[in-house]
Amino acid sequence: MTARIHSLLVANRSEIAIRVMRAASELGIRTVAIYSHEDRFALHRFKADESYLVGAGRKPLAAYLDIDDIVRIARQARVDAVHPGYGFLAENPAFASACAAAGLRFIGPTPQVMTTLGNKVAARAAAAAAGVPLMPATGPLPESVAECARLAEGIGYPLMLKASWGGGGRGMRAIENEADLAAHLPVARREAKAAFGNDEVYLEKLVRRARHVEVQVLGDLHGNVVHLYERDCSVQRRNQKVVERAPAPYLDEATRAELCEAALRLARAVRYSHAGTVEFLMDADSGRFYFIEVNPRIQVEHTVTEMVTGIDIVKAQIRITEGARIGALTDRRGPDRHLIELGSGVPRQEDIRLNGHALQCRLTTEDPENGFVPDYGRLTAYRSASGFGIRLDGGTAYGGALITPYYDSLLVKVTAWAPSPEEAIRRMDRALREFRVRGVATNLQFVENVINHPAFVEGTVTTRFIDTTPELLRFTRRRDRATRLLRYVGQVTVNGHPDMKGRVAPDLSHVHVRMPSTDLSQPPAPGSRDRLQAMGADAFARWMGEQRAVLLTDTTLRDAHQSLFATRMRTYDMLRIAPHYARLLPQLFSLECCSRSSAGAARPSTWRCVS
Repeated sequence: MTARIHSLLVANRSEIAIRVMRAASELGIRTVAIYSHEDRFALHRFKADESYLVGAGRKPLAAYLDIDDIVRIARQARVDAVHPGYGFLAENPAFASACAAAGLRFIGPTPQVMTTLGNKVAARAAAAAAGVPLMPATGPLPESVAECARLAEGIGYPLMLKASWGGGGRGMRAIENEADLAAHLPVARREAKAAFGNDEVYLEKLVRRARHVEVQVLGDLHGNVVHLYERDCSVQRRNQKVVERAPAPYLDEATRAELCEAALRLARAVRYSHAGTVEFLMDADSGRFYFIEVNPRIQVEHTVTEMVTGIDIVKAQIRITEGARIGALTDRRGPDRHLIELGSGVPRQEDIRLNGHALQCRLTTEDPENGFVPDYGRLTAYRSASGFGIRLDGGTAYGGALITPYYDSLLVKVTAWAPSPEEAIRRMDRALREFRVRGVATNLQFVENVINHPAFVEGTVTTRFIDTTPELLRFTRRRDRATRLLRYVGQVTVNGHPDMKGRVAPDLSHVHVRMPSTDLSQPPAPGSRDRLQAMGADAFARWMGEQRAVLLTDTTLRDAHQSLFATRMRTYDMLRIAPHYARLLPQLFSLECCSRSSAGAARPSTWRCVS
């Protein structure tokens, strides 16, 4: 059954909020944004048709985790649906349930599916039941450190400590021994609690030379599920993805088919709907892959999949919520244009094809030369890239924007597409070199080094690539000539040139222009402007035609302004001479006096109308 969405609230901020709003706008859907006090100047607030302050009085992160207030705003704004984006409450089944209880459609899986897949431990059980290869792991860790150590010994070190709820690397720690476990366990719990509202964590076997590969899936409300192939996310720093690409350059067709089918088996088993990502670790030495988790939401890196498949994943989410069926590509209407079936924009599985190669770089305000500490402040200059095959998904990124220290440091996502992986990398390199960001530090040169490294070009990197490649942190100091020149001009303008310090200013009184000797106390004689006002336009035009004398337009001020002085004659100087013109040359038909020749229409003389 089709139930159209007319208004939508995005329960998120910055880049993903803007991404969802754009998709909704293209579908003719009214958009509503929420923003914290710290985000009151953020761009996503102004991209929406309406925006509301959320979590008043709460801390910056807590404001976007305030389920009651978000639902209140949604009801106050009378929206039909809520899109959670990624992060914050996107994987929280309590939020999906609260939306349903308030009569709001949640654009995502059901609370039951989110409970199963959003919890990493429950997701592993579902994957095992579906016959998906698993990485050895514990269940949720108990409070006792001694019991946690016993469970860890049962699997064997090294291990990865992970949050049961949420993703994005929050709460993840490599555990080499029992001492590491005791030290990192409370820190990981606190980090998971702050990011996802739940401090549950578990341990998973750590593969030393691993590749991170994930499969994008889409399911509708009619039981249809398809995959949109895979993405490689192996380039990571502290378990945070930095560069993603699609398709994975190291997969052969047989392994690709096996991987994608494993993801579909799990999605079908839990009756998955909407967009989700099934994530795997692949042993770079053996080529075997293991299920690690499902992210039951849109992913940051969804753009690379959109570029190589041509499918708008966010629009598909919205259309699926409205009841559209996968396989129905476009709307089907009757002879009277009545809607018979809503199109999802997603073709059948056999019609989904890979086209070319794409990669995404996350440009952040992290400072690679200072331990990647996030920088903040005002963007004094911002110039982005463009051109064929380049896509930008930005948050608050423009000249004059204020970057705050309260949230993720993502500035803009850059996605490049090309027919071959080599060309896609070259296109991305060109785009990154076009960027100019001033006022805050960025990771621009770092990601340039990453994508140009031979290991990345060859597709052989693992998740330890950044940690084991110190040359990625060797940078060429940028000349930044434009900023240096502007600072110099500003310094000289305000404080004077240092070579002139202490010198006596020259006497320039002899070059001052002397005005003509004119009695300015007397009003000017009537001119053609007075005649025009008295006669009206039609009569004035007839009068012009009857004149035997030449009607002169003086262009001295226009020519002097534009040509002789190269547009440096001041309005102040032109206004000084205008009263003398009006009294000494009242017989002129008109006087041209303007800053641009294109706008220099003749104007009747008298100083009152000189512009």
